[in-house]
Amino acid sequence: MSNRTVPVLDLSPFYSDDEAAKLELAHSLDTVCRDVGFLVVTGHPVDMSLVGRVRHLCLDFFDLPEVEKMKIGRPRDDAVRGYIPVLSEGLSYGIGLDTPPDLKECVSLGAPGIPEARYLLNDPYYAAEAAGTHFYPNLWPTEPPEFRPILEEHFRVMTEFAFDLHRLFELALELPAGYFDHLIDKPCSTYRAIHYPPLTKDPEPGQLRAGEHSDYTNVTICTVSPGLQARDRSGVWIDVPVIENAFVINIGDLIMRWTNDRWMSTRHRVIAPALDSDANDRRLSLIYFFESNYDAMIECLPTCQSEDNPAKYPPIRAADYILEKYTKQTRFEKWSDETAAQFGTQDTESRFVDAG
Repeated sequence: MSNRTVPVLDLSPFYSDDEAAKLELAHSLDTVCRDVGFLVVTGHPVDMSLVGRVRHLCLDFFDLPEVEKMKIGRPRDDAVRGYIPVLSEGLSYGIGLDTPPDLKECVSLGAPGIPEARYLLNDPYYAAEAAGTHFYPNLWPTEPPEFRPILEEHFRVMTEFAFDLHRLFELALELPAGYFDHLIDKPCSTYRAIHYPPLTKDPEPGQLRAGEHSDYTNVTICTVSPGLQARDRSGVWIDVPVIENAFVINIGDLIMRWTNDRWMSTRHRVIAPALDSDANDRRLSLIYFFESNYDAMIECLPTCQSEDNPAKYPPIRAADYILEKYTKQTRFEKWSDETAAQFGTQDTESRFVDAG
């Protein structure tokens, strides 16, 4: 285990009127994202009492009998919606690793600002064939009764926080203010509550609560829980510190491609505790995956390329990248050499380990 730690940044200067402090924070963020791409943040605007309510409601849902949870079972393997039982995903397949299924269950939802009726009535943007399943209707349990309104409220709060982060990204990457606005004004973001039940038997060789993976989207905002590890540039795993009222932020693959590998999409995992250890307890993660508009072209930013540092990735539509990665983890599919090269599965690994 590395003696390095995941950095902690206080975001409060961003919400102040001190422009010099904002710029200093942006420089610090740039340094962290170049080096690790994984950080813990304090000084954010999210009401943690709301997070606490979400946590209790989600635990109540996961305590329901399996037959009740399956009433909102995932409708199709390319739709990030509804309940997904234990052993139904293998996150490592998204980076081309063949591992046993993950020891987790989850419930997933999309943006509440896109009414299901809009999808069903063929809205020209949200229901277009090109949108795929990114705006598939949400599935809601009848129990607990407050589940839907509280989760919808939290989704909206996290979306506003993610917009703030992109404004900070613009400052850190020396982009004009508002550069990302037209690329993220109709985001196909997803929210997942992931529950890791206590283990009742030893895992299979190579089996984890959440297998090694990188996130496919722009940025991930996650509650902090024990057991999360991130890989440093040398390939050594680092424990992510658990800090009260903080969030874990990690850069996703799309921002890494946008920044031409200037910022790292760090691989991470949730380890399986020893069967007889105090760590073998239930664990809950509340994770907001902020994605760009589905039709946004992900191509190298002007401030992240030069004659000596040309674009490393071909442009790709955000929806195509995300869907290809997600379906690998739900179908347990292996990558062909051609597809792996297109989606960076192999190249990201070698650059990550060799960098620095």
